[in-house]
Amino acid sequence: PVYQEEPVYFAFYKPKGVISAVSDDKNRKVVTDFFPGVNERIFPVGRLDYDTSGLLILTNDGEFANKMTHPSHEIPKTYVAKIKGVPTPEDLRPLVRGVKIDGRKTAPARYNVLSTDKTKGTSIIELVIHEGRNHQVKKMFEAVGFPVLKLKREKIGDLDLLGLTSGRYRELSKKEVSQLLVAGKR
Repeated sequence: PVYQEEPVYFAFYKPKGVISAVSDDKNRKVVTDFFPGVNERIFPVGRLDYDTSGLLILTNDGEFANKMTHPSHEIPKTYVAKIKGVPTPEDLRPLVRGVKIDGRKTAPARYNVLSTDKTKGTSIIELVIHEGRNHQVKKMFEAVGFPVLKLKREKIGDLDLLGLTSGRYRELSKKEVSQLLVAGKR
């Protein structure tokens, strides 16, 4: 008989300095190290860079993971970036149209300037995208001339980090899983 695990879904607040993987050949800390009491074979849905913190979903449900990560489903992902510089709306307008990174244009993004510090020459910008290319947010800001100093993913669909601290996780409710599945294009 073949045993199929019951699907499980977790929201995890990934700290900086952790690999979005289940193992690492260089013996660095991986996201599953934070789930010692979970017996199911979970894996991260998508990834966050080593030096990026924030919301990551872990599951053992491959079909769910595909729906969350495939660009055709257009699941919005909200990031907050601290960038070098104080951009004008004109500087950031290309993000709304899409910018060319790695030879391909990105899908249009939405942004909101949360704060600027002219003295330090930095800004905090919220960026909403639905793709998940390698280093995409960092490359998008670089393409418009504003390197990212710090990056955190705040939301996936309507799911956020509320109630979680860095390195902690919680199980998602059936309602949250359903809401994630309908968060993008239908």
